[in-house]
Amino acid sequence: MKIGILTSGGDCPGLNAVIRGAVLKGLKSHGDGFVGFRDGWRGVLEGDVMDLPRTAVRGISKQGGTILGTSRTNPFGDGGGPEVVRGTMERLGVEGLIAIGGEGTLAAAQRLSEAGLRIAGVPKTVDNDLDATDYTFGFDTAVQIATEAIDRLRTTGESHHRVMIAEVMGRHAGWIALHAGMASGAHAILIPERQVSMDQIVEWVTDAHKRGRAPLVVVAEGFVPEGREMAHSERGLDAFGRPRLGGIAEQLAPELEARTGFETRATVLGHIQRGGVPSAFDRVLSTRLGMAAADAAAGGHWGTMVALRGTDIVNVDLPSALGRLKTVPEDRYEEAAVLFG
Repeated sequence: MKIGILTSGGDCPGLNAVIRGAVLKGLKSHGDGFVGFRDGWRGVLEGDVMDLPRTAVRGISKQGGTILGTSRTNPFGDGGGPEVVRGTMERLGVEGLIAIGGEGTLAAAQRLSEAGLRIAGVPKTVDNDLDATDYTFGFDTAVQIATEAIDRLRTTGESHHRVMIAEVMGRHAGWIALHAGMASGAHAILIPERQVSMDQIVEWVTDAHKRGRAPLVVVAEGFVPEGREMAHSERGLDAFGRPRLGGIAEQLAPELEARTGFETRATVLGHIQRGGVPSAFDRVLSTRLGMAAADAAAGGHWGTMVALRGTDIVNVDLPSALGRLKTVPEDRYEEAAVLFG
């Protein structure tokens, strides 16, 4: 069987390890051949492919990014749709697709699957917010990168007696902020799941300052302060119609400085969290997910997504995988909040 692989949406540490795992397992265990579609769904719509023999994936598991390239192309946008995708697959002799991506990518994969196309999904999001899997690859790496960066911010904050605000990724879920904030000893962690008043943030910062500390605040990009209705967004929409978030730290900093009198600086980590080589955990998880995706394709388990449950890799149907986001539970936030101030 000839299988196509695509990586779509934001890049993420571990994508290349998924590709390698799928190709090696498919070739060695099932005798399948593979091609890669360049730049996600764009490559599928335009028939832009590259062959993926074993030599093409040699040594790539430790590389960041994706050898296939990626984009936020919507396969249902102008010039797209199920018939266009089907036509490309038939023309190239591709019998099934492995789509590696996050919420938007997998939602598109579900719609295409419902239209009769053979697609298996692999979850990818540094936010770790897909409910059907315990962890997504890229999350561990993003937390490590964020923690290291926040540790560096802390030393300069202490040297200048400043309040430092670090903004990390997290559109709807604050997992990166929670883990990186706890790991770095933040005095306040602000996440999308919990609205917090400026009065409360001021109290946490002031308490830390009274003890002679340089207050450290970690905020997820999707955090909405109490009294506001929407996350901060000033960069329009992406290809899937979602607001491009970012900049909440820069909004909080002057307000916090005005209310406390403490010099305050904001740093947005942004794409740094998605770049670089994957951690050992993410390399192993990515490889296992890629191998499981090849097994799913060989077994005809189309319309499913591979997922981590405990230490096992399982198949779940795409509708269940996309039923709801995995957000930070109340008890996990309360656990961390004991450390604030």
